[in-house]
Amino acid sequence: MGKLLLGLVGLALLEMVVLIKVGSVIGALPTVALVILTALVGSSLVRSQGLRTLMEAQHKMQLGELPGREVMSGMMLALAGLLLIIPGFVTDIVAVLLLQPALRNRLADKLMGSGHFTVRGGPFDGPTGQRPSDGHTIEGEYERKD
Repeated sequence: MGKLLLGLVGLALLEMVVLIKVGSVIGALPTVALVILTALVGSSLVRSQGLRTLMEAQHKMQLGELPGREVMSGMMLALAGLLLIIPGFVTDIVAVLLLQPALRNRLADKLMGSGHFTVRGGPFDGPTGQRPSDGHTIEGEYERKD
Protein backbone atom coordinates (compact mmCIF):
# COMPACT_ATOMS: atom_id res chain seq x y z
CA MET A 1 0.00 0.00 0.00
CA GLY A 2 2.88 2.34 0.77
CA LYS A 3 4.42 1.83 -2.67
CA LEU A 4 1.10 2.57 -4.36
CA LEU A 5 0.68 5.81 -2.40
CA LEU A 6 4.27 6.81 -3.14
CA GLY A 7 3.72 6.06 -6.84
CA LEU A 8 0.53 8.14 -6.97
CA VAL A 9 2.21 11.08 -5.25
CA GLY A 10 5.18 10.78 -7.61
CA LEU A 11 2.83 10.70 -10.62
CA ALA A 12 0.98 13.79 -9.39
CA LEU A 13 4.26 15.67 -8.92
CA LEU A 14 5.49 14.62 -12.36
CA GLU A 15 2.22 15.75 -13.94
CA MET A 16 2.47 19.13 -12.22
CA VAL A 17 6.06 19.65 -13.39
CA VAL A 18 5.17 18.74 -16.99
CA LEU A 19 2.06 20.97 -16.94
CA ILE A 20 4.09 23.91 -15.61
CA LYS A 21 6.81 23.38 -18.25
CA VAL A 22 4.29 23.11 -21.10
CA GLY A 23 2.35 26.09 -19.74
CA SER A 24 5.50 28.22 -19.64
CA VAL A 25 6.19 27.41 -23.30
CA ILE A 26 2.72 27.68 -24.89
CA GLY A 27 0.80 29.60 -22.20
CA ALA A 28 -1.73 28.65 -19.54
CA LEU A 29 -4.91 28.81 -21.61
CA PRO A 30 -3.61 26.70 -24.52
CA THR A 31 -2.28 24.16 -22.01
CA VAL A 32 -5.70 23.82 -20.35
CA ALA A 33 -7.37 23.61 -23.77
CA LEU A 34 -4.93 20.90 -24.84
CA VAL A 35 -5.62 18.85 -21.69
CA ILE A 36 -9.39 19.12 -22.29
CA LEU A 37 -8.98 18.25 -25.98
CA THR A 38 -6.94 15.12 -25.21
CA ALA A 39 -9.58 14.00 -22.72
CA LEU A 40 -12.40 14.44 -25.27
CA VAL A 41 -10.58 12.78 -28.18
CA GLY A 42 -9.27 10.04 -25.93
CA SER A 43 -12.69 9.20 -24.52
CA SER A 44 -14.03 8.87 -28.05
CA LEU A 45 -11.17 6.50 -28.94
CA VAL A 46 -11.73 4.45 -25.78
CA ARG A 47 -15.41 4.09 -26.66
CA SER A 48 -14.75 2.94 -30.23
CA GLN A 49 -11.96 0.56 -29.21
CA GLY A 50 -14.14 -0.82 -26.41
CA LEU A 51 -17.01 -1.59 -28.79
CA ARG A 52 -14.59 -3.27 -31.19
CA THR A 53 -13.15 -5.37 -28.37
CA LEU A 54 -16.64 -6.33 -27.21
CA MET A 55 -17.56 -7.47 -30.72
CA GLU A 56 -14.37 -9.56 -30.93
CA ALA A 57 -15.16 -11.16 -27.56
CA GLN A 58 -18.68 -12.03 -28.67
CA HIS A 59 -17.33 -13.53 -31.90
CA LYS A 60 -14.87 -15.72 -29.97
CA MET A 61 -17.61 -16.91 -27.62
CA GLN A 62 -19.81 -17.82 -30.60
CA LEU A 63 -16.92 -19.94 -31.88
CA GLY A 64 -16.74 -21.66 -28.50
CA GLU A 65 -13.45 -20.03 -27.48
CA LEU A 66 -12.61 -18.16 -24.31
CA PRO A 67 -12.14 -14.43 -24.94
CA GLY A 68 -9.13 -14.11 -22.60
CA ARG A 69 -7.21 -11.58 -24.65
CA GLU A 70 -10.35 -9.51 -25.17
CA VAL A 71 -11.10 -9.44 -21.43
CA MET A 72 -7.55 -8.24 -20.70
CA SER A 73 -7.84 -5.72 -23.52
CA GLY A 74 -11.08 -4.42 -22.06
CA MET A 75 -9.46 -3.93 -18.67
CA MET A 76 -6.60 -2.02 -20.28
CA LEU A 77 -9.09 0.14 -22.16
CA ALA A 78 -10.82 0.93 -18.86
CA LEU A 79 -7.45 1.92 -17.43
CA ALA A 80 -6.78 4.09 -20.49
CA GLY A 81 -10.13 5.82 -19.95
CA LEU A 82 -9.27 6.48 -16.33
CA LEU A 83 -5.85 7.85 -17.27
CA LEU A 84 -7.42 10.17 -19.83
CA ILE A 85 -9.73 11.64 -17.19
CA ILE A 86 -6.76 12.56 -15.01
CA PRO A 87 -5.50 15.98 -16.13
CA GLY A 88 -1.96 15.84 -17.44
CA PHE A 89 0.21 14.85 -20.32
CA VAL A 90 2.11 11.92 -18.80
CA THR A 91 -1.07 9.95 -18.09
CA ASP A 92 -2.38 10.89 -21.55
CA ILE A 93 0.74 9.43 -23.18
CA VAL A 94 0.35 6.17 -21.26
CA ALA A 95 -3.36 6.07 -22.18
CA VAL A 96 -2.60 6.62 -25.88
CA LEU A 97 -0.12 3.74 -25.73
CA LEU A 98 -2.82 1.52 -24.22
CA LEU A 99 -5.16 2.51 -27.06
CA GLN A 100 -2.83 0.93 -29.63
CA PRO A 101 -4.35 -2.51 -30.41
CA ALA A 102 -1.04 -4.19 -31.28
CA LEU A 103 0.65 -3.03 -28.08
CA ARG A 104 -2.45 -3.86 -26.02
CA ASN A 105 -2.62 -7.40 -27.46
CA ARG A 106 1.07 -8.03 -26.78
CA LEU A 107 0.70 -6.74 -23.24
CA ALA A 108 -2.44 -8.85 -22.72
CA ASP A 109 -0.61 -11.97 -23.90
CA LYS A 110 2.29 -11.22 -21.59
CA LEU A 111 -0.02 -10.62 -18.62
CA MET A 112 -1.86 -13.87 -19.27
CA GLY A 113 1.36 -15.87 -19.30
CA SER A 114 1.42 -18.13 -22.32
CA GLY A 115 -1.22 -16.10 -24.09
CA HIS A 116 -4.03 -18.60 -23.47
CA PHE A 117 -6.24 -19.45 -20.55
CA THR A 118 -6.51 -23.04 -19.52
CA VAL A 119 -9.77 -24.07 -17.90
CA ARG A 120 -10.15 -27.60 -16.61
CA GLY A 121 -13.46 -29.29 -16.03
CA GLY A 122 -15.61 -26.62 -17.66
CA PRO A 123 -17.31 -26.36 -21.04
CA PHE A 124 -14.00 -25.14 -22.49
CA ASP A 125 -10.92 -27.21 -22.03
CA GLY A 126 -7.39 -27.24 -23.30
CA PRO A 127 -4.68 -24.63 -23.72
CA THR A 128 -6.42 -22.90 -26.62
CA GLY A 129 -9.83 -22.63 -24.98
CA GLN A 130 -11.36 -24.92 -27.60
CA ARG A 131 -14.18 -27.31 -26.82
CA PRO A 132 -12.92 -30.81 -26.06
CA SER A 133 -13.08 -33.24 -28.96
CA ASP A 134 -13.23 -36.42 -26.89
CA GLY A 135 -16.72 -37.39 -28.05
CA HIS A 136 -18.57 -35.94 -25.07
CA THR A 137 -21.25 -33.95 -26.80
CA ILE A 138 -24.35 -32.70 -25.08
CA GLU A 139 -27.26 -32.46 -27.45
CA GLY A 140 -30.44 -30.58 -26.84
CA GLU A 141 -32.92 -28.10 -28.14
CA TYR A 142 -33.55 -24.56 -27.19
CA GLU A 143 -36.06 -21.88 -27.93
CA ARG A 144 -35.23 -18.19 -27.92
CA LYS A 145 -37.75 -16.06 -26.06
CA ASP A 146 -37.19 -12.38 -26.70
